[in-house]
Amino acid sequence: MNQSISYTFEEAKKKLEAYCAYQERCHKEVVSKLWDLGQKQNEIDEIVSYLINQNFLNEERFACSFARGKHRIKSWGRVRIVSELKFRTISQRNITTALKEISEEQYHETFDKLAERNWESLHERNSLKKRKKFCDFLLRKGFESELVYEKVKELEK
Repeated sequence: MNQSISYTFEEAKKKLEAYCAYQERCHKEVVSKLWDLGQKQNEIDEIVSYLINQNFLNEERFACSFARGKHRIKSWGRVRIVSELKFRTISQRNITTALKEISEEQYHETFDKLAERNWESLHERNSLKKRKKFCDFLLRKGFESELVYEKVKELEK
């Protein structure tokens, strides 16, 4: 999204304060937004540094919020969450911290509910096709393959 309007350093800084205050952001999103606002590399570095120092930008906080939200609202599994965080260039340390935000009990409860609801909703006569659709759905959601294959065995009985 290239805009013809170029923002001054102070305008861009104010815009980014609001951008980060609205919801948690990762560094990659902030840098991309600053490029869109027509900022130069040295200005981007200065604004990012300012946002970090003023606690508008915190990658650990972003990662934790992201993991909690995607699991709770979109029912994503760990594999998908890790993949999406890596895509946003979040450090392994922050990813590990973020995954601790989801308790084992909560994780398995979400998985079981999602799996059972999906299994019941599949009206496929061919059992192999039903298994495949079921497994594909849960793997796309980012749940570990061992968990998915154990569950399909359990539900087929």
